[in-house]
Amino acid sequence: MPSPFRLATFAIAPLIRLAAIVAALAVGACATTPREAVPGQFVERSVVVDGSPRRYQVFVPSRQAGGKNPATVLFLHGSGERGTDNRKQVEVGLGPFVREHATRFPAIVVFPQSPEGTSWTGTQARVALAALDASIDEFDGDEDRIVLTGMSRGGYGVFELAIMEPRRFAALVPVCGGITQPPALKEHLQVESVALAPDPFLAAAQKLQKLPVWAFHGGKDDVVTPDQSRHMVEALRGVGGNVRYTEFADLGHNAWDAAYATPELWTWAFSQERKGGLF
Repeated sequence: MPSPFRLATFAIAPLIRLAAIVAALAVGACATTPREAVPGQFVERSVVVDGSPRRYQVFVPSRQAGGKNPATVLFLHGSGERGTDNRKQVEVGLGPFVREHATRFPAIVVFPQSPEGTSWTGTQARVALAALDASIDEFDGDEDRIVLTGMSRGGYGVFELAIMEPRRFAALVPVCGGITQPPALKEHLQVESVALAPDPFLAAAQKLQKLPVWAFHGGKDDVVTPDQSRHMVEALRGVGGNVRYTEFADLGHNAWDAAYATPELWTWAFSQERKGGLF
C-alpha cells in the first residue's frame, strides 16, 4: 500500500505543473503586452553656444511609438514663453499636446527657450539649431524627417530658421506667424532676413518654394492678423510652392491648440522627407 507521503506527492505534482503553466502564461502575457502603453518622456538638456550653457527640453518618444530612428520636431515658442526657467516653453502650444499623447506621439520634439526680449534670430536661432543637432545625435533622430514648427513669434521664427537653413528641414508648420511687422503689435517682430526686400513675402517664398508648408491661423487674430499667413500662402503659391493653409474662422490669436490637434497634420508632417539637391 502506497505511503500517505507518496499519495500527497502525486496529488501536489499536478498543482505544481499547473502553477508553472500559469506563471509561464503570465510572463508571456507581459512580454506581448503592447509597449505602446509605455509613454515617452520629457528630459532636460543643455548645449553650449558662444561659451554659455543654454538649457532646453526634449520629448523622447517610446521606442514602440517612434521606432529606431524617429522623426524630429523643432518647436519655437511665442513671446509669452520667453525666459530662462526651461519650463514655460513646454507649457503652451505643442508641449501640452505631446504630453497628452505621450504614449503614441512618434517623434522627438525639441523645445529650446529664448530669453526675454529676444526673437528667433542671431544667437537664439543658433541655440535652437544646436539643440536640434544635439537631440538628433543623442536620440537617433532621422535627419531626413525634421519638421520645423512654431507659434506667434515662433511662427516668424519658422520662416527665419528655414531661410537660414533650407536644406535642413523636411516640412514647415508656422502657426499664427508671419513675415512683416503686425501693425497692432508694439514689440518689434519681423523676419529679419527678408525685411529689406521690396516684397518680403515674395522674397521669403522664393527661398522656401521647395519646402512643404502647412500654415495655420485664427481668422479673428488681432495680434498677428491673418493677412500675414494669407499673403505668405499666396506668395508661395505664386512661385509654385507646396503649401496648405488652414484658417480657423472663429479663433483669435490662440490657434495653436486647434492646429496641433489637427490629426491630418501629423500624418502629413511625418510623411515628408528632406530631398537633397533641390536648392
